[in-house]
Amino acid sequence: MSHEHHHHHHEIAADNKKMRTILWTAILLNLLFVGIEAGVGFWQDSLSLLSDAGHNLSDVFSLILVVVGLHLVQVHSNEHYTYGYKKSTILISLANAILLLVAVGVIIAESVHKLREPAAIDGSVISWTAGVGIVINGLTTLLLMRGQKGDINIRGAFLHMAADTLVSIGVVISGIIIKHTGWFIIDPIISLVIAIVILISTWELLRDSMRLALDGVPEGIEVGEVALTMRGVDHVNDVHHLHIWAMSTTENALTAHVVIDDEHKAADVRKALKEALHEHGITHATIEIETGDDCCEKQCSEHGDHCDHS
Repeated sequence: MSHEHHHHHHEIAADNKKMRTILWTAILLNLLFVGIEAGVGFWQDSLSLLSDAGHNLSDVFSLILVVVGLHLVQVHSNEHYTYGYKKSTILISLANAILLLVAVGVIIAESVHKLREPAAIDGSVISWTAGVGIVINGLTTLLLMRGQKGDINIRGAFLHMAADTLVSIGVVISGIIIKHTGWFIIDPIISLVIAIVILISTWELLRDSMRLALDGVPEGIEVGEVALTMRGVDHVNDVHHLHIWAMSTTENALTAHVVIDDEHKAADVRKALKEALHEHGITHATIEIETGDDCCEKQCSEHGDHCDHS
């Protein structure tokens, strides 16, 4: 069991190293594009480009925070932090959601101002610049696609980059419309659409981050199903005091009291339970084994009664 535990952590370390390489590639690509987009945005006085550049910059910060989280999750535990710094990944996820909400507020404020005073801009330049964004954001989305399935932070980055790709397509379309119609008011309207897209993609991340920060049950895990699986293990009569929470954005933990019918089978039952829980994405399980008499004694002592052993 010790060998399996070590092998599991070795796999996590290898995956984290690979993901950090992908994230740094994405950071450099997006940082380059932010510089280009912001420069053209200021040159053309285009709010849609500046809004998208601001959003992309917030995504760069988000990606950097994810890298920091992947590093912290590898830091060993100590006497002050017995779980290490794994929980920091959840706080980083929450910080990312808040950062994006701030970006939405700024974009909306600027869009309202531009709706009152639309500025003349070159639609062709906007379209070509946003076209570069489609390529870079699309490439970043593909790079993050594999890792987003098992980590809320990576999933958050993936969703934002996918949203950015769609936003860049919208900016390209707005540039084409402006070029052929001269409707400069399209620019702040597209900025408001960008703000709505960011808000929608951020809401799920904020909700999930808040739940994990409050030690809620992680997404994709059903307490009832876990309890049913545990009760289905041989020699298990009952399960109670069941608690499930996230240690990090990738590792889940469980504690439970398990009542068995044969105390001599305790080691086998504990091993079988941990294997079953692993299938539910729970990698850290602390299980207290009880026999029927143990359970009775505890319940009776809590209520001041006496157990009937007849």
